Amino acid sequence: MASILEAVRLVRAALRPAQAVVGFCGGPFTVAGYLVEGKPTRDFVKTKRLMYGSPEVWHALMEKLTGTFAAYLRAKVAAGADVVQLFDSWAGALSVADYEEYAGPYSREILGAVDVPTIHFATGASHLLEAMVSAGGDVIGLDWRLPLGEAWGRVGYDRGVQGNLDPALLLGPFDRARAAAEQILAEAGGRPGHVFNLGHGVLPETDPADLRRLVELVHERTASVAA
Repeated sequence: MASILEAVRLVRAALRPAQAVVGFCGGPFTVAGYLVEGKPTRDFVKTKRLMYGSPEVWHALMEKLTGTFAAYLRAKVAAGADVVQLFDSWAGALSVADYEEYAGPYSREILGAVDVPTIHFATGASHLLEAMVSAGGDVIGLDWRLPLGEAWGRVGYDRGVQGNLDPALLLGPFDRARAAAEQILAEAGGRPGHVFNLGHGVLPETDPADLRRLVELVHERTASVAA
């Protein structure tokens, strides 16, 4: 971890004060799933078997992860991170009831452990938006499965949102990505609190030149709004 914290310090020192450093941390359900499954999965059968069959073991694991992740994020903030994001990528595999029992309380504790703005993200989690809001996060990350306007309405306009272009659009003709990005910005309507981003990570096959074009497009479209 020392090398990561040193990297945060170096980046923070190299940037202008107005440029933010974002610290990332895996979410408790997602990391627990990786530990239990031992390989990528879509259904998390072993994980859910543990949750339902041995809840005391599950909660002990989550408490251990929660304490570790809270300390990790506090260290990142001390090193210079201005914002932190909890990346619970696969929490969408849970029902609302299971999320509230087996994952949400631990995310709440982690997000509450720092005194900087927080971003809370999961993918495939449109059904969990209200539960994620309850768990915390100044900004709720959105994937591409719901229109931005609809998702933000459910999150509540008192919170920011981050998203939500489908990263696969950048594998096709750029005109399609441009049109989708412009639709997202139109739904945001210049309202404060929207952080334009992809709805999940950049796919390995993505042309970096298209990412640059996307950034330039968003800057161009939002410059007039900011002015």
